Amino acid sequence: MSLTEQFQKLASTYIEEHGRSTPSEIAAWLVQNGLWEPEPSDMIGQCARLVARAMRQEYIRDPQGRKVRAKHAVTTHDAGTQPAFWDDMRTATREHMAIAFQQRREQVVGDCRHLKADVDSYNDNQNSGENIKMVFDFTEDLIELEAAVTL
Repeated sequence: MSLTEQFQKLASTYIEEHGRSTPSEIAAWLVQNGLWEPEPSDMIGQCARLVARAMRQEYIRDPQGRKVRAKHAVTTHDAGTQPAFWDDMRTATREHMAIAFQQRREQVVGDCRHLKADVDSYNDNQNSGENIKMVFDFTEDLIELEAAVTL
């Protein structure tokens, strides 16, 4: 069983016992009950994940006043690994940024695909009321959000 599968099983156990929960609540329970502790050999990996999260959450204001992400990642495929190379959009090459934007778009599409499958499954198998509908054309949402910023 992979580490991810182990965490999925443990999270399911916690939710079955405690109901709706945050990842922090589940993590605290895992640590308090001796079900997880960090591996000393993975300290660099843990630190790298924290650095990546920090870079992902760094925003700046562009000259037009828009809040934009400063750092952008490009994931590559090298000999069985998938390192992500980060760069600052203020100094990155156009090539890096084009690939980063395309990869983020692919992530959005993937998220929408999974959301659609989840909604369809819920409507088909769990929903006793009117079907929950999702609209995946975000044009109007983007127009409204951009208009709200200029007000």
